[in-house]
Amino acid sequence: MSHQSDLIATDIDAYLKQHEQKQLLRFITCGSVDDGKSTLIGRLLYDSKLVYEDELAKVQSDSVRQGSVAGGFDPSLFMDGLKEEREQGITIDVAYRYFSTAKRKFIIADTPGHEQYTRNMATGASTADLAIILIDARHGVLTQTRRHSFIVSLLGIRHVVVAINKMDLVDYSEDRFNEICTEYRAFAARLDLPDLNFIPISALNGDNVVERSESLSWYTGTTLMNFLETVYIGSDRNLQDFRMPVQYVNRPNLNFRGFCGTISSGIIRPGDEIMVLPSRRKSKVKQIVTYEGELEEAFAPLSITLTLEDEIDASRGDMIVRSGNLPRSEASVEAMLVWMGEDAMVPGKTYLIKHTTQTLPGSIQTLKYRVDVNTLHRTPAPTLELNEIGRVAIELSAPIHMDPYRRNRSTGAFILIDRITNSTVAAGMVLDRGATGKTRSVWDDDIEAAAQDDSVEVSAVSAEDRVARFGQKPVTVLLTGLTGSGKTSIARSVERKLFDTGRAVAVIDGEQLRRGLSLDLGFTAEDRSENLRRGGHVAQTLNDAGLICLASMVAPAEDVRQKVGKLIGGERYLVVHVATPLEVCRQRDTKGQYAKADAGELLNFPGVTAEYEAPESPDLVVDASSSSISECADAIVELLKSREFIK
Repeated sequence: MSHQSDLIATDIDAYLKQHEQKQLLRFITCGSVDDGKSTLIGRLLYDSKLVYEDELAKVQSDSVRQGSVAGGFDPSLFMDGLKEEREQGITIDVAYRYFSTAKRKFIIADTPGHEQYTRNMATGASTADLAIILIDARHGVLTQTRRHSFIVSLLGIRHVVVAINKMDLVDYSEDRFNEICTEYRAFAARLDLPDLNFIPISALNGDNVVERSESLSWYTGTTLMNFLETVYIGSDRNLQDFRMPVQYVNRPNLNFRGFCGTISSGIIRPGDEIMVLPSRRKSKVKQIVTYEGELEEAFAPLSITLTLEDEIDASRGDMIVRSGNLPRSEASVEAMLVWMGEDAMVPGKTYLIKHTTQTLPGSIQTLKYRVDVNTLHRTPAPTLELNEIGRVAIELSAPIHMDPYRRNRSTGAFILIDRITNSTVAAGMVLDRGATGKTRSVWDDDIEAAAQDDSVEVSAVSAEDRVARFGQKPVTVLLTGLTGSGKTSIARSVERKLFDTGRAVAVIDGEQLRRGLSLDLGFTAEDRSENLRRGGHVAQTLNDAGLICLASMVAPAEDVRQKVGKLIGGERYLVVHVATPLEVCRQRDTKGQYAKADAGELLNFPGVTAEYEAPESPDLVVDASSSSISECADAIVELLKSREFIK
């Protein structure tokens, strides 16, 4: 498994050429405190025979004096180099380590597990292709495991290995391994982790790290090292959108003028038409120049110099792109922000925003919500403290040329710098949507489009055909009320009763909607309106398919509820007010939301810190405190019968 090769003895030039062409994999280790991150890396290096003898002798000596394994060999000391780290047995700063095998080159970032060093973990993850998330088999999925998993997802790391460590301390139990896998998958279902893998290991003993373990004979998958050597990352890079921020204009003499930079994404060849932003001047590539000579093709992440066929003015901070494939160029940016400053974020304060090779002033206009990385819930907040994450709207002094972070990590990332201290206070990731969110208020366009749909044949199956097939008329029943009023329970009961009588029915739950279609929304009045608008479109689609739709949503604003009615169509829209008293709703609150709202921790919470407007003329009023859930459901079924939606 060592990087040694027979070519060293026979043809050193061929060996060096082979080594130079190996693919590089950057990965991080993360997880909760004492889950074994540093121990795993040390074991990986030791078992791969990638440690020098003098370094090994020093670690063996330090293991007796400072190690955490009762005088035995402590692999974690290969990584924990700071004096404070060895004294406390923890990782504080990000430690980078380079090594190679016969198949690949690697750069490891060993990141700290303590909550107070979350910003260090985010720094290490920002350039990684793969993340190893360690879980102590004794403790399972912990708070910090969830936090680091969320950051890994946020930073767009596609490949994740969940290494369930310390299997020797649970007697190599297959049942315990499967239990943790199930628990983690349930949590990860709400994250964007497209390539998720699980490996049982013992980092201290080396089980399944480099060599397969006999103690884990029930596990038939690959070892950790084999996975690292074979995981396919070739498709991770964006080779479609050519982006090259200009770093320097090279003018060594009167006959040469080239634009230097590192390709962020895409491919470029001589003769390709390009455009320089922001001037939008076009030209064609004349040469691709490097230190080794000219290239016929260049791609990310090569550093090159481009010469053009025309004299075009460009300087540091400009961006060279293909003329038919342009990034967004806007002065308003909506992004997720990881706050790294000791001082809290100050909305309205001017910071320096460094994006690619461009640095310009800007300010945070709005903090839309803060993410609780333990539960993934989004809550209103006035500011962001150290290590907190939130969604913000930023206004810049001039446009920047950007792509969504999910599409291009280079042109979709930026940092915020304090103008006084010159320290980095936050890292940001551009979101894939309109910058300011103002385009979200599109009710008028939606309603106008819905009004015109009657004259357009959108399906080969007519509405009459659907009525005849299902024996019902499509309708949307909006159940609105305070949190804890029983809306969803009633909707599910109605669904069961209708389904049992042969009806085609579906439920839309506002909270469930926020875990998917409205994952990007907070709880401001504007975001609640947008959430209801999206739910209205889903309901409209279900109605068009002939289904009865039961929508359970707080929907606190009367004017927004009326807009939903116009969107869906007044003839197939009913409003049911679940008028359960506030005191009863408080008693039923299992999540403690009312208590948080009373303490000022939850802003814009209907009934406490925000107003709930009762419907002016609902089609039905039910009270889940004086009537049972089944009785309330029966009342809604009778309403549908009286309006002749069902018979």
